[in-house]
Amino acid sequence: MSRLQAEHLYKVFGTRPDEGVRKLESGSDRDELRADGTTAAVIDASFAVEPGQIFVVMGLSGSGKSTLLRMLNGLLEPTAGRVLFDGQDLTALSPGELRAVRSAKISMVFQHFALFPHRSVLENAGYGLEVQGVPRPERDRRAAEALELAGLAGWEKSWPDELSGGMQQRVGLARALATDADLLLMDESFSALDPLIRRDMQDQLLELQQRLKKTIVFITHDLNEAMRLGDRIAVMRDGRIVQLGTAEDILVTPANDYVASFTQDVDRSRVLTAGAIMADPEAAYGTRADNGKELRNAKDVLAAAPVTVRADTPIIDLFTPCSTSGVPVAVIDDEGELIGVVPRARLLAVIGEPMTPAETPPRSTGPEQAATKAVASA
Repeated sequence: MSRLQAEHLYKVFGTRPDEGVRKLESGSDRDELRADGTTAAVIDASFAVEPGQIFVVMGLSGSGKSTLLRMLNGLLEPTAGRVLFDGQDLTALSPGELRAVRSAKISMVFQHFALFPHRSVLENAGYGLEVQGVPRPERDRRAAEALELAGLAGWEKSWPDELSGGMQQRVGLARALATDADLLLMDESFSALDPLIRRDMQDQLLELQQRLKKTIVFITHDLNEAMRLGDRIAVMRDGRIVQLGTAEDILVTPANDYVASFTQDVDRSRVLTAGAIMADPEAAYGTRADNGKELRNAKDVLAAAPVTVRADTPIIDLFTPCSTSGVPVAVIDDEGELIGVVPRARLLAVIGEPMTPAETPPRSTGPEQAATKAVASA
C-alpha cells in the first residue's frame, strides 16, 4: 500500500468554490474561473508516494505546488478529492483527529526556518515533542540525537541567531526528525540558502534518507534540485500536474514544450543512467574488439568491453572507458547477464540536443527504471 495518495485534489478559492470545481470538470480553464472572481490553485491532482520515497513537486511560482503540499497534511482543506495516509482518509477526520495525526506522524520543514529566537537549538529541535507532551528528559535526548543526525552535535546550547542560514535549516530538519514522523513535508526548504550551502543540505538529506528511509514530499522550483533528490517528480503548471515520472522520464521524454524548456540546462551526464540510454546487446554483434576479434555473442561482448556497469550507473562514469576503447560498455543485471550496451557514439549523442525517444531493451532494474524510455541510437 502506498504511504500517501492524492486522489483528484482540487483547491478553489472564491465565493463559490464547488461551482468552480464543476466548471473545471466540465472543461473550463483557470482563466475562465478567474474572470468570475474565482481562483483555481490546484486542479485534479492525483499521485501516490511509496514508503521510503522522495517525491518532488516542482513548478514555478503560482503553479500550485505549495497549496498542494498544505492539503496533504490538512493545513488546507481540499475543495474536492481525498488525501489518504497509510490508507486513512485525512479529509474525513475531525480537526482534533487531524491535529493528532500531524503531531505524531507528519512533520513539516519550512523555507524560512521558523525557529523560535528565544529558545536554544536543543529546545527548538525538541518543540514537536513538546507539543506531543513528551517528558523533558526524553525530549532532550531525542532532540540531541536528531541534531547529531543533522550534523549539529555540540550546538545544542546555542541560540538561533548564532547560527548560519544552513545551520538554522539543519535545526528545522532536526525538529522534523526528532518526532520520528513517518512523512516529511519540505516546502522550498533549501531555496533561501546560498548555492554551496544548498548543495550541502541536499547531500545531507540524501545521506539521511539512506539511513532513515523516510517518506518525503519535497517542493522546489529548481529542476536540478528536483532531478538530484527525487525518486519521482511531479511537474506542475497552472494548478495541474503536467508530467509525473522519474528524472530520466522527464529528461528523455518531456510531456510538452513547457517541460522541455525546463530540461535545457540540466546536466544530463549526472541524471541519465546507462540503463536509460543503452542499446540492445545485438547492436554490438558483428563489430570488432580492439584486438580485431569479431564479437559474435554476449560472451564476446562481455570479454571485450572496457568495463561492465549496472543499469543505474550515471553516464558521466562511462566517458573514460568509452574514450579508451572502440568496444561498447557492457550493461549487466544483478546476475551478471548482459542486458545492453552503450557505444561511444550513442553516449556522445545523448549529451546533445534534441534527444529522441526510443524503446529500451527489457531489463530488471526496478519499476521506475523499467518504465523509462531510452534515447535513440546515434
